[in-house]
Amino acid sequence: MERRPLSAVRSVEEHRAAVEALLEPLARSRVAEALPVSPAAMAAAPDRYRARVLVDDLRSPSDLPPFDNSQMDGYAVRAADLTGAAPDAPLRLPLAPQINAGDAAPPLAPGVAAAVMTGAPIPSGADAVVPIEHVEPPRFSTAGAPVDEVAFAAAPHPEAFVRRAGSDVRAGDVLLAAGTPLAAAQYGVIAGTGLREIAVLRRTRVLVVPTGHEIREPGSRLEPGQIYDSNGALLASALLDAGCTVAVKPCRSDDAERLLAILTEHAAEVDLLITVGGVSAGAREVVRDALAPLGVQFGSVAMQPGGPQGIGAIAAADRDERLPVVSFPGNPVSALVSFELFLRPILRRLAGAARPERPVVHAPLAAAVDSPAAKHQIRRGRLDDDGAIELVGGASSHLLHSYANSSLLVHLPVGLERAGAGDRVEAWRIDD
Repeated sequence: MERRPLSAVRSVEEHRAAVEALLEPLARSRVAEALPVSPAAMAAAPDRYRARVLVDDLRSPSDLPPFDNSQMDGYAVRAADLTGAAPDAPLRLPLAPQINAGDAAPPLAPGVAAAVMTGAPIPSGADAVVPIEHVEPPRFSTAGAPVDEVAFAAAPHPEAFVRRAGSDVRAGDVLLAAGTPLAAAQYGVIAGTGLREIAVLRRTRVLVVPTGHEIREPGSRLEPGQIYDSNGALLASALLDAGCTVAVKPCRSDDAERLLAILTEHAAEVDLLITVGGVSAGAREVVRDALAPLGVQFGSVAMQPGGPQGIGAIAAADRDERLPVVSFPGNPVSALVSFELFLRPILRRLAGAARPERPVVHAPLAAAVDSPAAKHQIRRGRLDDDGAIELVGGASSHLLHSYANSSLLVHLPVGLERAGAGDRVEAWRIDD
């Protein structure tokens, strides 16, 4: 990773490249884990199954369907037995015992039909199914209304409404390719083959450490000068959405030793450390004070909000490799914008997401906006009824409520001092 002096100002692109380089070893050493496949396990831990990705090609241990079965409720027949059947000259066949789903099917004798339910096995000797509505009477035998024979007004084509064994997939075929994201259909076909366990990419394990002597848990009593911590919740949610597992361990102290103690306790359990706050030029910057001596670089990125940033890797107890560290500023909008620009697409790629980047739109501004020419400004906005971008709230990094009511991150690049109403700009959709 490139080392830049503390005073250097990076561009957004340079800092993004540095974060990618920092996390590149995670891409080279992705780890597999076993995932059981059962409705009970999925219902008990639903988050464990969201956005998972196969490690290797998955081969089917069985045919799907596993046996020849009926696509319709109707009658299994030999098509040749009904040659010549016509509406004005129907052919009548006696009935063999009814075959229900889950039953074994005895062979079908020539000149006989067997009532067969959807999904029930096709008896050997039969090669077609005639739907119940195409025979007379158009009903199955019941205790109060026995049916001994039925009339057919047309001969079916061989294979009509028959689902042959292996017509979906054959045993030994690739069921799903390596890298396939798993959702309802994929889990369903896996279960349908009888597989009980699969190998998926282990999620990136992230430790989030919000910092500050002033932060407190939501719901606790605030003393003068204290605030509720929003950064832990917003980053935990963003990381889960990016396909990670998350542990949030706040450091409610400006003492560097306290922060280092948290890292020592949890470093062996995670792949990435994200700290929030304590990275600027104040008198008590706990993250900078604790991590700069360990090799983390702190400086500024030419962006607004989110200028102060830290990046590096530290040696930690019980780890063979160094722990990657990304440090965000403490204002919540700055932290979330920083995550969107620098970490989200990388982490989603590590998770195997098919579309790691935010969808991009280009649309006109509803009103003029000023931007500092030396910085890449990211504003929050939404599309109005005319398809124009309406900015929501101001540029300040504390306006989290405005962010929460936005559906776009609007990009005003370096060099742009003013964009007029109607000027087209780039925006990322954040409402997917």
